[in-house]
Amino acid sequence: MDRAGKLERRRSTRFDKVFPVYLVSQDGIGRGIARNISAGGMYIETTAPLPLGGIVSVRFVDDRFGVEITAASEVRHHLMLEFAAAQGRIGALRGMGLRFLYFAAEEEPRLVVPGPVMAH
Repeated sequence: MDRAGKLERRRSTRFDKVFPVYLVSQDGIGRGIARNISAGGMYIETTAPLPLGGIVSVRFVDDRFGVEITAASEVRHHLMLEFAAAQGRIGALRGMGLRFLYFAAEEEPRLVVPGPVMAH
């Protein structure tokens, strides 16, 4: 249980690291900030979340090592968070929760077509 006494429903450990990712969907290519990644999915901070149920390819790129991995993912939920910012202003974050479908090595930034579904 968490601090509020509610049952924790998450089945896997979260990796709370922040890093940029590329998002490829039928609408085009964009960027996002990956947060709160787990074996089953992740949260992507983005100004324009994709529709619920939409398919998006999340491209993880590490230029230092020349590594690129793509995760075909499904949009499961949207989140908007408002918070107190500096000088009495209000800040906000928008994003979407994704469920990983499968992973693939990619060379071209294209939408990964649905393939085998990962077991969760």
